[in-house]
Amino acid sequence: MKFQRSCGVLLHPTSFSGPHGIGELGAEAYRFLDFMGRSGQRIWQIMPLGPTGFGDSPYQCFSAFAGNPLLISLDRLKREGFLDESDLADIPPFPPQKVDFGWVITWKAKILARAFQLWKERGSKEERVAFEKFRQENKGWLLDFALFMALKDAHGGSPWNHWPHELAIRDEKALDRAKEDHSDAVLRQSFYQFKFFQQWSALRWRAGELGIKIVGDIPIFIAYDSADAWSHRDLFHLDEDGNPTIVAGVPPDYFSVTGQRWGNPHYRWDVMAKNGYAWWVERFRQAFATVDIIRIDHFRGFEASWEVPASEETAVKGEWVKGPGIDLFNAVQDKLGTLPIIAEDLGLITPEVHALRKEAGFPGMRVLQFGFGSDEEDPFLPHNYVPETVVYTGTHDNDTSIGWYAAAPEKERAAFREYSGKISEDGSGEKVHEEMIRLATESVADTVVIPLQDWLGLGTEARMNMPGRADGNWGWRYDGSVLSDELSNQMREIASRTGRIG
Repeated sequence: MKFQRSCGVLLHPTSFSGPHGIGELGAEAYRFLDFMGRSGQRIWQIMPLGPTGFGDSPYQCFSAFAGNPLLISLDRLKREGFLDESDLADIPPFPPQKVDFGWVITWKAKILARAFQLWKERGSKEERVAFEKFRQENKGWLLDFALFMALKDAHGGSPWNHWPHELAIRDEKALDRAKEDHSDAVLRQSFYQFKFFQQWSALRWRAGELGIKIVGDIPIFIAYDSADAWSHRDLFHLDEDGNPTIVAGVPPDYFSVTGQRWGNPHYRWDVMAKNGYAWWVERFRQAFATVDIIRIDHFRGFEASWEVPASEETAVKGEWVKGPGIDLFNAVQDKLGTLPIIAEDLGLITPEVHALRKEAGFPGMRVLQFGFGSDEEDPFLPHNYVPETVVYTGTHDNDTSIGWYAAAPEKERAAFREYSGKISEDGSGEKVHEEMIRLATESVADTVVIPLQDWLGLGTEARMNMPGRADGNWGWRYDGSVLSDELSNQMREIASRTGRIG
């Protein structure tokens, strides 16, 4: 699918400013969208919206279908009458520019539970009808997810394979008892999803009104400790007790000398093929009901993926195993039609992966920071781009442009200075982040996405994720005052000058 020439911003909703310790789908989210509209930006890219688990990573969610209740706007719940002024009278002194996930989760869980109780007492007939409609429309995933979360809470947050055996293996009688015993908790989890998607749908409608398309993110793999693995054990490489036998990762690369052992369970592609990849069809259906464009993270895994024995502590000892290839995408498009999809084709990319992406008709990605380590034929240098490309100065896994330049080997810094022609050896001249944005936006690539951190010219302190680091990631937030008229005018001028304003 051909993408319109445009540019935009990479920013996860957790990074919005606000008083409740984490970004929410409330006033600051709308303020950001209005800023985007004034700035001539037509793309807002986010990370997965699911409820986060281990390490607070949006790429390790408790569900591939659900939304993250931590993003629910408490002010909007109060406006609806499902929180009182007194419920928000004693907000903890959360750090304004960093998400302290442990603190936020503990506090916000209590506030959301209070909102649920008030909703049961005060919800109107229309509200309850809307809730029942939501449950009916999402019954394919919602009940399993709500029960999964209720049982997880009841067992102290432990992974599902540590629950009583009859629950872990989903014995029918045990599940029936659990639904009855935990009926209120199941209803509460369903309420959280109802409110999340209600608020998200309203925000997405506003984005569409401003001509902004939202790019969502589908990680190829799901978390082991998830409702998906628990309720679809037959689709994954798990043993009789539900433990993974093979896990996902990538071999040693740019980011890690021992590779990355992600720990996600691998798919049984042969089983999925027999039912027409129905689970994937529904995953894409849900995703496109939530966003406008999908970026597939680790696209190369559909051609072949790195399989690591679950007994291995690192990803060094693994092997490449063939994936479903074009058959999966044909099955999805047979059911859902031609879809606007971006293929994240970074890392160890073979001719077979390029061929699969081209056959599927998806644009690939280029990261400008990767372009200065070899020679003039490097595919990440702008003069080698083709229009059907989505270009980033850096992604959520990279340092900011200023941080990258500060830490890069001198050979790469020198190559960047020579390519740019505007950065002197002592660092004077145009600012590094501004020059990276110029190189990206002036390229022939149809789509350019710039992390907000680079638009703001921030350093390593604003990095979103360090691959391979177990904690301390995903927490960056900005102060609302940075969305200034000066920055908006600068962004709009760049978008207009490079033909990306739409």
